[in-house]
Amino acid sequence: MNYLVLAAGATALVMVATSSFAQQKPQVDAALVDRYVAATFKGASDEWKKRIEQDASQKLCSQYRNELPAGEVQSSLAREKAALKFPADGKVIGDWKKGQQFAQRGTGGQFSDGPSTPKGGNCYACHQLSSAELSYGTMGPSLTEYGKIRKFSAAGAKDAYAKIYNAQALFPCSNMPRFGHNGFLNEQEIMDVVAYLFDPESPVNK
Repeated sequence: MNYLVLAAGATALVMVATSSFAQQKPQVDAALVDRYVAATFKGASDEWKKRIEQDASQKLCSQYRNELPAGEVQSSLAREKAALKFPADGKVIGDWKKGQQFAQRGTGGQFSDGPSTPKGGNCYACHQLSSAELSYGTMGPSLTEYGKIRKFSAAGAKDAYAKIYNAQALFPCSNMPRFGHNGFLNEQEIMDVVAYLFDPESPVNK
């Protein structure tokens, strides 16, 4: 009997079994996770406790690990789009210089920040915003020439407003914070960020 062949065969079986096991997604007790999260933020303010509580879309993303079934994708998009709120006058572009300040600031939303701490989107942590930047994150796509590529169109600006207000209205389970939906940014602040992306004079489009 060829023991080398047997050994090789056994090793191959173990490797296949291990690979198959590694590809299986472990089962997670959602109720247990909720209890641990609640315990972690036990001393949090009422505002923070509201943030911890998941809404319908967040629960689905957790349940399916951001890979929603086709039927759930459509229902999630419909629910999030229905919650979008645009300026009454239809104007979505504000002051790009104020938008730049917000995009480059990383404070205001942290657990240790006070109510008077200036708010920032920390946008550069995920995106390149101008060709002159030396350091930026890559979790999100580069936004250089964002408005120029879209030919500074009104429709493109409105899409940008919607994405900043609630990214999940365009992409279910998006990693991007829902700035407007969660009340972190007001209408004018979102308009200023849109201007940073779309104004021809903005560094984004240079």
